[in-house]
Amino acid sequence: MKVGFIGLGRMGGGMAGRILSAGHDLLVFDPVPAQMESLVADGATAVGSPAAACVDREVVVSMLAADVILSKVLEGNDGLLEGMPASCIHMASGTHGVPAINKANELHAANGQRFIACPVLGRPDLAAQGLLTLVPGGPAAAVDTVRPLLDVMSKGIIEAGESPQAATAVKIANNFVLGCAIETMGEAFSLVEKLGVDPQQFLDVLLEGLFGAPAYEVYGKMIVEKAWVGKGATAVIGLKDADLALEAADAVDMPLPSTHIWRDYLAKAIERGEGHLDWAVMAREQARASGLGE
Repeated sequence: MKVGFIGLGRMGGGMAGRILSAGHDLLVFDPVPAQMESLVADGATAVGSPAAACVDREVVVSMLAADVILSKVLEGNDGLLEGMPASCIHMASGTHGVPAINKANELHAANGQRFIACPVLGRPDLAAQGLLTLVPGGPAAAVDTVRPLLDVMSKGIIEAGESPQAATAVKIANNFVLGCAIETMGEAFSLVEKLGVDPQQFLDVLLEGLFGAPAYEVYGKMIVEKAWVGKGATAVIGLKDADLALEAADAVDMPLPSTHIWRDYLAKAIERGEGHLDWAVMAREQARASGLGE
């Protein structure tokens, strides 16, 4: 396929690498030229704008860090709305808010262009191995068109139906559950430690019981070892996820009280200069609040 890819950070770079290694014709764009170098060395072609990444393309994939960047890529000079032919599909794979995805969908529709929201589940290191789980939401014909790309980037595909909003809701809710799980583990590990229990022993109990799942294994180990440098989301990205969850809940007039706890811990960690650490650092804030020091 003829593919454009916009946004080549840790996640996007791995995804684009998978597309390129499968033999697809790839144009790449990132405002940081160094992000494109390794892909160009492997055979991709660097271009100078989002619009240029759409030239003679069947699909253009975006993996962008924030809603404001998605808006700029769509509506700015040399943006996707300006550059995309009607035959091209925009697949937005970043973690975006419900309003931002709905706006993107409306703008593309008004321009006679097709749009899919396809958020990803998994860490950046898994992206490079093609081991993400993808959640596409959009017109069935468009999803079928991009399926060769979905297959090469993922270990599994969970289709969310015709609505980009549905795919976005799944991603936000998934991150909400994970954020709550990490924060709750932080509380539990602090509690047992205060009561004289070896945290590793408690982790063994969790994993041998009802909580023997990757999320508890990966993040539980980080908390026990106080290893705050990880391969997943940073505290800054985790704070964004919390804000997106609260925004989504506000849009449908419902409370989401658990979010406030881990959001506050992440905000405190960022204030301490720890925004670059894994978002498991929220458990460190719980330990500090519990009198367990650093």
